[in-house]
Amino acid sequence: MGLALTLSFAALVLLLTLALLWSRWPGWLKGLLVAGVAVFYFWADDVVHNLSGWPTPDALPERFTLLAVVVEEPSAKTAGALYLWVNAIENGKPVAQPRAHKLAYTKDLHALLNEGMKKARQGVSQMGQAVPKRGKKGLGWLRPGADEQEVKIRDLPAPQLPEK
Repeated sequence: MGLALTLSFAALVLLLTLALLWSRWPGWLKGLLVAGVAVFYFWADDVVHNLSGWPTPDALPERFTLLAVVVEEPSAKTAGALYLWVNAIENGKPVAQPRAHKLAYTKDLHALLNEGMKKARQGVSQMGQAVPKRGKKGLGWLRPGADEQEVKIRDLPAPQLPEK
């Protein structure tokens, strides 16, 4: 799929080059065409990263089953990150496909996820809940960090079997 997208983008660039060199379009239209192709490139790059298995920076689902965690601890070169592989829970059931998420590194979250993975290795499934952090009132998109979540991990309850 990556090759197909690359080839289609190369064809688009070829058409853009032909339009810029041999058309009699006004300069403002040629500039608009160049800007449109540049925006399309960055949008397509984001789409490819989200489709090809890269972890998403999007918010965690409200309820999820924790499958795996990879920790990249902060160093002098990187700020660190926590990579979670989760199954969202919708209508009381896990969705069919898991999703990878990338969260900013914090020591508290690192410790919480380590505890959850220890229990998961012992055979106790872990369920998570992501709750938006409470902050100041007002328009969230104006305040940095308004989209942060508080993550809670607990044991997945045992399923209730119906009586015979």
